[in-house]
Amino acid sequence: MQIKDQNTDFETRSLDTVCINESHLEHKWYHNLKYLIIGILFGIVFIKAEVISWYRIQEMFRFQSFHMYGIIGSAVVVGMLSIFIIKKFNIKTIYGEKIEFHDKTFNKGQIYGGLIFGLGWAVTGACPGPLFAQIGTGATVMIVTLLAAVAGTWIYGYFREKLPH
Repeated sequence: MQIKDQNTDFETRSLDTVCINESHLEHKWYHNLKYLIIGILFGIVFIKAEVISWYRIQEMFRFQSFHMYGIIGSAVVVGMLSIFIIKKFNIKTIYGEKIEFHDKTFNKGQIYGGLIFGLGWAVTGACPGPLFAQIGTGATVMIVTLLAAVAGTWIYGYFREKLPH
């Protein structure tokens, strides 16, 4: 099934490979400041919980400590509970828009992508969330990891249509 973006003239491949933001609300630039504030607070929580610690990440990959597994497991439980509550009580966005969840189809590329992601995480001690907090604490060497992540994302986007499904 082909879908056409209402705001542009390009067509996307299929509904199961595209994330669609159905909101058509337009806001002034300063409405995005709330995301900056939440991001800063989230970074502070990451720092205080030692989520950005290279040593904690290495402990996790060596199965030496439960710390990171506890944090990741807690995040999964909070996410599951949040989705349950959103669906049960038909909760809407702060702008009154309906929140919709779409089924995803399994793709073997998710396994390969997960393995590459995990390998990169184990080697660098960073994944996208903590990466920015690490840079914010002064670990400027993580800029190399950020650039590699951006390059990897760009390369994937460039070759996405040529990859096996």
